[in-house]
Amino acid sequence: MNERGTKMNQIKRIMAVDPWEIKSDTLEVDHRRLQESLTAIGNGYMGMRGNFSETYSGDHHQGFYLAGVWYPDKTRVGWWKNGYPEYFGKAINALNIARIHLFIDGNEVDLADKHITDFSISLDMAKGILSYGYQIAGVGVSAERFFSVDTRELAVFAFRFENLDGRNHQIRIGSVIDADVKNEDANYDEQFWHVLEKGHQENGSFIATQTIENPFGIEQFTVVASQTFAGDFDQVNQTTAEKSVTDTFENDLPADGILTFEKRVVVTTSRDYEGLSAVISGNEAIVKEQVSQQDYASLYQAQVAVWAKRWEISDVVISGSDEAQQGIRFNLFQLFSTYYGEDDRLNIGPKGFTGEKYGGATYWDTEAYAVPLYLSLADQTVTKNLLTYRHKQLPQAKHNAQQQGLKGALYPMVTFNGVECHNEWEITFEEIHRNGAIAYAIYTYTNYSGDDRYLAKEGLEVLVEIARFWADRVHYSARHGLYMIHGVTGPNEYENNSNNNWYTNQLASWVLTYTAESLAKYPRADLAVSYTELAKWADIVDKMYFPYDETSGIFVQHDGYLDKDIRPVSALAATDLPLNQNWSWDKILRSPFIKQADVLQGIYFFGNKFTLEEKRRNFDFYEPMTVHESSLSPSVHAILAAELGKERKAVEMYGRTARLDLDNYNNDTQDGLHITSMTGSWLAIVQGFAQMKTWDGKLSFAPFLPSDWTGYAFHINYRGCLLKIAVTDKVEVSLLSGDSISLQVYDQVVTLNNAQPIYQVKVGG
Repeated sequence: MNERGTKMNQIKRIMAVDPWEIKSDTLEVDHRRLQESLTAIGNGYMGMRGNFSETYSGDHHQGFYLAGVWYPDKTRVGWWKNGYPEYFGKAINALNIARIHLFIDGNEVDLADKHITDFSISLDMAKGILSYGYQIAGVGVSAERFFSVDTRELAVFAFRFENLDGRNHQIRIGSVIDADVKNEDANYDEQFWHVLEKGHQENGSFIATQTIENPFGIEQFTVVASQTFAGDFDQVNQTTAEKSVTDTFENDLPADGILTFEKRVVVTTSRDYEGLSAVISGNEAIVKEQVSQQDYASLYQAQVAVWAKRWEISDVVISGSDEAQQGIRFNLFQLFSTYYGEDDRLNIGPKGFTGEKYGGATYWDTEAYAVPLYLSLADQTVTKNLLTYRHKQLPQAKHNAQQQGLKGALYPMVTFNGVECHNEWEITFEEIHRNGAIAYAIYTYTNYSGDDRYLAKEGLEVLVEIARFWADRVHYSARHGLYMIHGVTGPNEYENNSNNNWYTNQLASWVLTYTAESLAKYPRADLAVSYTELAKWADIVDKMYFPYDETSGIFVQHDGYLDKDIRPVSALAATDLPLNQNWSWDKILRSPFIKQADVLQGIYFFGNKFTLEEKRRNFDFYEPMTVHESSLSPSVHAILAAELGKERKAVEMYGRTARLDLDNYNNDTQDGLHITSMTGSWLAIVQGFAQMKTWDGKLSFAPFLPSDWTGYAFHINYRGCLLKIAVTDKVEVSLLSGDSISLQVYDQVVTLNNAQPIYQVKVGG
C-alpha cells in the first residue's frame, strides 16, 4: 500500500466485522455518538439514532426524525447578499419516543454507570432489528427494537429482565414520550416544537405537538405519538408534565424469574391527516385496527418477512472478504431504511434518520448516484417517484432561477419543498452543476428502462426549463469567440468561484443537446420553444469552451488550475489529513488538492464519449491529487479504475466507499451516516468490478474478480427482466424472470430466454 493508502487507513474500528451484523461488546463512552450513528434504524417513514431507551448521562446525540417533517430555521450569515435564502431548512429532531426510566430496587439505571457489565449491542441487518443488553445489580437486561416496515407508523421497544443472582428484585419502568427536544444545529438555539394536547388512555398515553410558527409561510407540522403496552408488568401510575407523558409499571422479579415489557409507539403526522383531530383519530385507528390486534411474535415476523423480501433481490453476496460483505450490506440496509420509494413527496435525505448535519431532504446525490441503484434493485416506479418529486417542484426551481436574475429553472442544492434553503454562497449559488444532474437522471431512467413516456411529458417540461437556465447562464466571450461559464464551484468543493469548470461546461452543453434531441423526438408546442431559441442552444453547444492542456492531453479542471503548485496527496504529512479539519479554508482553496471527482465525474457520466486512453491520462493525473474527503468520491474512482484495469486502486476505493462510515474514514460519522453516498459500494461492484454499462440502451458486462475475493453475485432488474450475475473463476448470467433479453458479455452478444436462461464464460472471456 502506498503512503496515502496508509494515511487513509489510520482508522478506529469500533464495531466488529460480521457479514450480517453491526455489533460490539463495548459501550463506547468516548465514541458513543459514532456508535449511535452506526446502529441507527428506520423504515422510510421515521427512524432514530442508536440511542438507548434508558437514561444515559454521558455525551451522546439524541435523535428521532420523521420523513418530510422539517422547519425553516432563520438564515444566519454575517454578511447578507442579494439572493440569499431567507431560511435554512432543517431536518428537525422530533419527539423522544424511545425513552424509559428503569429502576431496579429503587435505583435508576444510568448506562453511563461504571457498574454496567457484560454490555453488547447488535444491529441485525437481515431483519432490521437493533438489540442491546447488559447486567447490573444482579439483573440481566435485554432490549430489542424495530421500526416496522409492515406498519410504517409503528415502532416497537421490547425489554427482557432476567434474575442472575437469586435474590428478589423490584423492577419499575417509567415509559415516556418526551417533547422537550431540540436540534443541535439550531441557528438560534430555538426549540422547534410546542405541545398542543396530551392525555392518557386505558392502555397508554399520547402527546400531540406542532412545529412553532415561522415567518416564511411554511406549513406547520403536527405530530401525534401514542404509546401502548404489553408484557408482565402492572400499570401503577400515569402522569403528565409540561412537555411529556409517562406511564409507570412495576413488578417483582423472582429469584429464578424472567419478566418482559413491551412499549409500542404509533406516530402519525399532518402530512397524512388534515387537522389535529384527524391526526389523533388516525393514530387511534392504527393502534386499534393494526397494532393492538397482534402479539409481539406477529409484529416481529411481519418485520422479518418484509426485509427478507427486500434482501432477496437487493443482496450482493461476496465470498472471501467479510469486511467487503459487511460494508455493502450495511450501506444497502441504511439506504432502504431511509427510502424505499413509497411516497413521491419524499426524497433521499443525506443523513436519513441518523443526524441533522447538512440540513435539507434533497441533494444532487440522488440523481447522480442513487437513481442507478434504485432502477436496478427496486420496482422502477421507485425511480419514477424520484423524478416526479422534482417535476412537482419545477415552479420552485423557476423561482430559484429568478432569484438569481436568470431564466428557466435552477434546482436547489438543498431543499425540502423545492425552494433553495442553503446559505453558503459558494455552494448555493455557484455549485450549479447540480442542475445538470436533474436532467441526467431523466436520461438515465429513460435509457435504462426503455420507457419514454415520462420523458415525453413531465420530463420535457423539466428539461426545457433547465436548458433555458444554461442558455442564460453562459456568456459569449468576444475575445475568444466561445461561450463560457464563470463564477462556479464544480463537484470539487475545495475550489470556489472558478471560471470554466470543465465538468460544468460539459453538463451545460449536454443538457442543451439532449433537450433539443428530445424535443425533436417528442414535439411539444405547449412548451413554446422557438426556432430562434433552438438555434441559440445549438450555437452554444457548437462554441462551448472546454479547458484542455495540449501538452499533457488532459481536460483541465478549470481555468488556471495548472498554475497551482501541482503535487500529489502523498506529499502531505499524515497530520494534514483530513484537510477540512486541519487546514484553513484559504489554504485549501489555494492548494491543488481535490475533494472529490470533478473532471473524472464528467468522464464517468459520459463514458461513451471518451477513449480509454483519454480516461487513463485524466485518471492518472487527477486521482493522485484527490483526498476523497467527500463521501461521493471513492465510487467514481473505483468504477474508472476498474475499467482501466487498475485492480488495486479499484479495490482500495471500493473499501473506502463500502466502509466509509463503518470505519469512519472522514472522522465525521458521529454526526450521522452518509446515506446518499452509500450507493457507491453497489456502483463500485456493479458498474466497476462487473463493468455493467447501458449506453444507448444496450446492456453489457465485462467482469473481473478482485484477487482477495473468491466470488460475488448480484441481481438487476432491466427492462422487465430480472437477472442474476455471479462471478467466480467464471461469469454466469441467469435470466430469473422475463421473456427474453439480449446483452453483451465481454465481446460476445448473448440472448437469454426461457429455453436458454443461463450463459457461462470464463472470467476475462
